[in-house]
Amino acid sequence: MSKKEYFIEEESLSVKKVSRRDMLKTAGVGGVGILIGASGIGSMLSITEGKASSAKDVVSFYGKHQSGITTKPQNHVYFAALDVTTSSKDDLISLFKEWTYAAASMSEGKPIGELTSNEFLPPKDTGEAEGLSASNLTITFGVGPSLFVKDNQDRFGLKLKQPKELVDLPAFSLDALEEEWTGGDLCIQACADDMQVAFHAVRNLIRIARGKAVLRWAQPGFQRTKQADAKEGTPRNLFGFKDGTVNPDVKSEKQMNEHVWVQPGDGPNWLQNGSYLVVRRIQMFIEVWDRTNLKEQENTFGRYRDTGAPFGQKNEFDKLDIHHKQPNGEDTIPVDSHVRLSHGDGSQQILRRGYSYSNGMDLKTGSFDAGLLFLSFQRSPSKQFIPIQKRLSSMDKLNEYISHRGSALFACLPGTKNGGFIGETLFT
Repeated sequence: MSKKEYFIEEESLSVKKVSRRDMLKTAGVGGVGILIGASGIGSMLSITEGKASSAKDVVSFYGKHQSGITTKPQNHVYFAALDVTTSSKDDLISLFKEWTYAAASMSEGKPIGELTSNEFLPPKDTGEAEGLSASNLTITFGVGPSLFVKDNQDRFGLKLKQPKELVDLPAFSLDALEEEWTGGDLCIQACADDMQVAFHAVRNLIRIARGKAVLRWAQPGFQRTKQADAKEGTPRNLFGFKDGTVNPDVKSEKQMNEHVWVQPGDGPNWLQNGSYLVVRRIQMFIEVWDRTNLKEQENTFGRYRDTGAPFGQKNEFDKLDIHHKQPNGEDTIPVDSHVRLSHGDGSQQILRRGYSYSNGMDLKTGSFDAGLLFLSFQRSPSKQFIPIQKRLSSMDKLNEYISHRGSALFACLPGTKNGGFIGETLFT
């Protein structure tokens, strides 16, 4: 065997004694660490060799901000919303501590616990990512409004810490929200360049939460892979148009502080360096779209499909000119086009990080159940996403081809350093 295991069982089981000096001596071997787990029949201490993952595909879990927000979008996402079942604040704190340890380990391509051959204990890690690289895995955690107050109850003594921005989104016209895709006390966004790695992360975090929280809803998503698009251009949505062209510059600290990161004085200090995440599950009626002529499709978006350029321009990233007129005096960019309404006067920007989804067939209609898992980060939903969505819901021509089925708002916690835990600022 390539690893040494030491089992410390309770009185009814045999005990194999290991001196502290021997244990520390073994732990000092390069690449070897100590992982401790517990079960109902006793405790087990296992020393295992960590799985290597190259630095180029590892995104550190630790930092001033959580990863997975300004990180370069990976090929896949697995998003999950959870409901907290425990009524104990200590349980909730314990959950975030366990999640921090597990997320940091998985982000490095390591298992979340000991790899034991004891057939009488379930493994700590479910194992489907064993032998796989970290695949640029990022895990981002958020808390919803219902974690603070639910059914008028201050659930964990956190009511006074609830930010004014962290409330359920208002009802927008044409919304067709379904409870099975809406809300949540907590959220996990796992992004990776390998779908199995992303699913493994969420699966194991939910497993850790057993007895404290349960899965409310989940949605996997995808975009074109980096292998398929060597130039790594703007991904296209399932309507064939580029999605995510207009975003603030994630490399600009000024723009991120202005549009994405919560700043001092914005609300409770515990959320400083965090962000607000808006999630919308948008079903696309792709069969209807596929019968629509190209001119109508382009008028719907206000962009050319092949280049992604706004009407009247040549290149994707050319500046949008909503005042441009055609020779006959008509607006070059239609007033009800998606790009014009989302742009507005240009003052409201959000950081979009959307992924396509396909859930097979819609049993009600016999058509594809497919669309966009819209994910956006912003400093202030009331000043950014909500005004944009109100314009879109009122007269966006794209509404003929889509329906908003799910919705949620979360406060994405600030990052943490090694030795701390996600959510520490909220609970202290």
